[in-house]
Amino acid sequence: MAYTAIAKMRKKNFSIYGAEVGPAEPKLYEGKNRNDLKSASLRFLHNACEGLKFDSGTEAEEDRSGQYQGTSLNPNQIPYNMQMDVNRLCLEKTLEQFIDSGSAQDAYLVYYCFLEIFLGHYGKSKKMIELLSEFESNGSSLLMKHRDHYSHSVYVFALGLAIYETNTYYRRAFQDFYKQFYLEFSGKEYSDSEAANLFLEYWGFASLFHDIGYPFELPFEQVMSYFEVNRKKRGKENPYIAYHAMDTLSTFSAEESAHLRKLFGRDFKSTDELFAYGIHEKLGKEYDFSEEYLLDKISSKPGKPNEFGYFMDHAYFSSLRLYRELVSSLGAEKITKMHVDALTAILLHNSLYKFCISFYKDPEKAKQPLKAEIHPLAYLLMICDELQCWDRTAYGRNSRTELHPMGADFDFSDNEISAVYYYDRNEQEKIDEFEKEYRKWTEDGEQGKPPRLKAYSDMAEKEQRFRDDIEHIIDTSIIPLTVKPDTRTVNRKNKKIYLSDSNFMHLFDFAVSLHGRNKGPDVGIEELEKQFEALSLEYQLSTINRAKNFSRYLDAIHCFYTDKPVDYEMITEFTPEHAAIFAPMEHERWVREHLAMGWTSGDSYESLKLPEEFEDKTPDEKKKAFMNARREQMRMHKLAMDGKPTSEEIKEHYLTLPVSEQDKDWKPFNSMLRLLKKFDGIRIYSLD
Repeated sequence: MAYTAIAKMRKKNFSIYGAEVGPAEPKLYEGKNRNDLKSASLRFLHNACEGLKFDSGTEAEEDRSGQYQGTSLNPNQIPYNMQMDVNRLCLEKTLEQFIDSGSAQDAYLVYYCFLEIFLGHYGKSKKMIELLSEFESNGSSLLMKHRDHYSHSVYVFALGLAIYETNTYYRRAFQDFYKQFYLEFSGKEYSDSEAANLFLEYWGFASLFHDIGYPFELPFEQVMSYFEVNRKKRGKENPYIAYHAMDTLSTFSAEESAHLRKLFGRDFKSTDELFAYGIHEKLGKEYDFSEEYLLDKISSKPGKPNEFGYFMDHAYFSSLRLYRELVSSLGAEKITKMHVDALTAILLHNSLYKFCISFYKDPEKAKQPLKAEIHPLAYLLMICDELQCWDRTAYGRNSRTELHPMGADFDFSDNEISAVYYYDRNEQEKIDEFEKEYRKWTEDGEQGKPPRLKAYSDMAEKEQRFRDDIEHIIDTSIIPLTVKPDTRTVNRKNKKIYLSDSNFMHLFDFAVSLHGRNKGPDVGIEELEKQFEALSLEYQLSTINRAKNFSRYLDAIHCFYTDKPVDYEMITEFTPEHAAIFAPMEHERWVREHLAMGWTSGDSYESLKLPEEFEDKTPDEKKKAFMNARREQMRMHKLAMDGKPTSEEIKEHYLTLPVSEQDKDWKPFNSMLRLLKKFDGIRIYSLD
C-alpha cells in the first residue's frame, strides 16, 4: 500500500459505514517496459516515497481530539497525513502529464507541486520560476546558440528519480553517504522510504533549479552574439559583460553566519566561502586542490569571465539564487548540510568541475571521473544533465538550424542505461549526407577532423563522442551507458501549442482570477492570491489545469488571448454558442482529472444516514458542510465517472447534467475575463 494514509481512511470509512465507500487506492502507471523513464520515475514517487511529509504528532492529536487537521476543499476536512498523500499523488500525476507532453506549461505544474510540498507555497517563489521562462522565450532568439532549460530541468528531475529507483549501486551510494546526516538530523536511522523521501527533496532542489541562473548568463551571451555575427571570436578583442557588487547577494547576515557556525563549526562570510568549503571537503583530497584555490575560482566567476574563456557560468548564479530563495522561504535556521550539498552540486554541474577541478579535456592535467560516493547529488546531476539533450526548444539562431534529438527512449534495466535518441525523419537527407562523408573519411585513412552533424554525429560516429564525454566527466562503472541514434516522424500535437500568447505563462494569475471571480471588484490581487493559496494543492492544481486549458478552448471557438495590441475584434464575454463548444471540453477535463486522482463516481456522501447529532433543528449549512467533508474523505463525487470513458461518453454525460451544473463549466470564464483585464492587461480576440 503505497498511499498508506489514504488506505487508512478507506478502512475507517468501512468501519463507520459498513461498506466500501472509498477512497480508492491510486493507480500506478506501468508501461510495457517497467524500466523505461516514465514507468521508473513514477514508480519511485508511487511506491518508494511512502509517508512523504507525514507528521506523527499531528496524527496523534487528531486521534485524541477527533478533529482532522488536513485541508481538502476546505480546512479540517481530512486527516493531515491523507492530505500529504494526496499532495504526493499530485506530484506523481503532474510528472506523468509532463513526460507525456514535454510542454513548458506541464513543466510549470511539476515546479508548482514541488514548491508547495517542500517550501509550503508557490506564490513567494513564482518570480524565480517564471523569470527563467520569460528570459528564454523573449531574449534567447538574440543568441547564436541557446536551447530550452525550463522543460529540460524537469526531464533531468525525472531521469534522476528513474536512476535512483532502478540502480542498486547508486541508491546504495546515496544512502551510505547520507546515513550519518539523517541520524544527526532526526535521531534515528532511516528506512528505505525515509531515504527515498530525503533523496526526492534534495535531488528536487538540485535538479529543478540547476539552471535558474541563466537570466544572468543570457545578457552576457547576447553581447557576445552581437560581435559573433560579424564573425569575430569571443575574446579580449570584444567588449564583454561582468557582474560586480555580488556581495549584496552573497554576504551572510549575522543570523546566517551564526546558524552555519553551528552546522559546520567555523565562520563563513559569504556563499562563496561556504561553497568553496563544501566542495573542498568532498573533492579536495581526491582531486588535489586547496580550499583557497577553489574560493578564488568561485569568487572570480561573476566578475572575471575573461579568466574562463570569456564565458559566464550560470551555475554560479543558480546556486546563489537558490540559496537566497531557501533562506527567504524556510528561514536561515532551517538550512541543512544537505541544502548546501544540493547547492554545491548545482555549482559544480557546468564548468567549475570540468575546467577548474577535473580538467577533463586536458590530456596532461586530466583527473579521474567523479564517483557517486564522493558527492552523490553532483554525480547524478552531471550525468542527467548530459543525458537530457532531447525535446528541447531551440531559441538561438544557429540552434534552430542544427539537428538535435526530438525524442528518446530509455531502458534502466540491470543497473545500466540504454538510450535511443530519435531525430526527425524529415532530416534524413542531412543524415545520409553526413554518413556518406563519414564513410569517405574512414576509407581515406581518417585524415584530418571527422565530418560533424551535431548532435547526431556525436552519437553515430564510432568515436561515440557523446558517451565518451560523459565517461570523462563521471565514473560510469556503476551505470554502464549505451547510446545509439535513430529516426522517427515528429509528433508535436502532444505539446498542445495554440495561438494564445503573452509575455509569460500567466497560469498562476489565470488560476487566481478563476478562483476569485466572485470576490467583488474591490478585492486586490494580493488578497486573491492569499485566498487561492489557502486551498489544498489538489484544488489549486485543478484550477490551474482549468486555466491551462483556456487557450485550447479559445482555439476551439476561433479566438485567442494576448497582452499585445492586435487588429482583431475584441471579445468581452463568452456567449451560450461559445459555451456549447467548450463547456463539454471543460467537463471532460474535470472528469479525466478526477479519474487520474483516484476519485470514484457515487453519491454515498449524500445518501448515507447522517450521524445522530444532526437533528431537524441543525442548520442546513452545517449538514451541507458535514456532507462535503464526507465527500472529501471518501473521494467520491456524483458527477464523476468510472472506468475509461470515451470523449463521446463524457459529452453525453455532460448533456444529462442540470443547467446549473453545465453553467459551472463556462460561466466562470466570463468572470475571469474581467479580472484578467484588470490585473494583467490580457485581451481576448476573435479570428472570425
